[in-house]
Amino acid sequence: MDAPVDFYRLPRRPPWGWLALAGVAWIAGYASLTPFADAAIAALGLTRQTHLGEAVHFFFYDTPKVLLLLAGIVFVMGVVHTFVSPERTRAMLAGKRLGVGNILAASLGIVTPFCSCSAVPLFIGFLSAGVPLGVTFSFLISAPMVNEVALALLFGLFGWKVATLYLALGLTVAIVAGLVIGELKMERHLEDWVRAMQASQPVEYIDETLHWAERIDAGVGHVKDIVGKVWPYILAGIGLGAAIHGYVPQDFMVSIMGKDAPWWSLPAAVLIGVPMYSNAAGILPVVEALMGKGAALGTVLAFMMSVIALSLPEIVILRKVLKLPLIAAFVGVVALGILVVGYVFNAAL
Repeated sequence: MDAPVDFYRLPRRPPWGWLALAGVAWIAGYASLTPFADAAIAALGLTRQTHLGEAVHFFFYDTPKVLLLLAGIVFVMGVVHTFVSPERTRAMLAGKRLGVGNILAASLGIVTPFCSCSAVPLFIGFLSAGVPLGVTFSFLISAPMVNEVALALLFGLFGWKVATLYLALGLTVAIVAGLVIGELKMERHLEDWVRAMQASQPVEYIDETLHWAERIDAGVGHVKDIVGKVWPYILAGIGLGAAIHGYVPQDFMVSIMGKDAPWWSLPAAVLIGVPMYSNAAGILPVVEALMGKGAALGTVLAFMMSVIALSLPEIVILRKVLKLPLIAAFVGVVALGILVVGYVFNAAL
């Protein structure tokens, strides 16, 4: 006689239908970012031809974009956790020669056309997967600064020599900065909730016998945990970026970025760029305009790098993940690298 079936121990059916519906909604939402922002400012009686209208449009476009990216990436990383434990990820990367992980992470940044705030979700996902801190920073720096959008636009505006030199120096900054931050051993300056997430290895999440319903539950739980902690900082960071978006004082900047400007003009350009917020596509027209007015190429590119790799909104969002000493180390190391790039460009071209 057959043994009775224990229905309570049967695997739950995976919610594929709901997952497919969520995927369709995610794609539709991402495809509707611009129409949504257009409709939002139209409902408020604004147009993009004004500074206020452009700022509001920027907020309504970038906020759902970053939240969608964060939710999607964190869900995928949560499911991945059920196959690969954080310890296994750390061991895999730790086994490589010094710098290999940083090179791979920086190279990944080339093919991910994120602005600085959009790169933060994947940065958090890497941290939650146990990827070493310095490696995650190599990606965080490279993704906004050395992506294919920036390189294509630089090639179109200034030719292949400038684009190639920018690629080489930008990757060098990302790799070296990640190595330096990794060597500083500053993991203790991650926020406590991030460290706790890295340290926790629930057995049921890395058990290879898990069913897909449980793996999907893990991904959803990951989204609730991380997005629930980070979203206020995302709103604050993007709100700050929107408030200053479009207010680029070109005439003032040209006055201190000229080819005959004193040595301090390049650090000043970097300091001016940090409070601003844009991606490569948004800032390169400003770079072209500054060049047309006689600004030095190295100084202008350093300004561009600070805008897209060290934006103040990004720092506000990172504050939920990193403690102040680690943020200061990140900003200091990257700023130093950007200054070196600027001086090299000014000397070579």
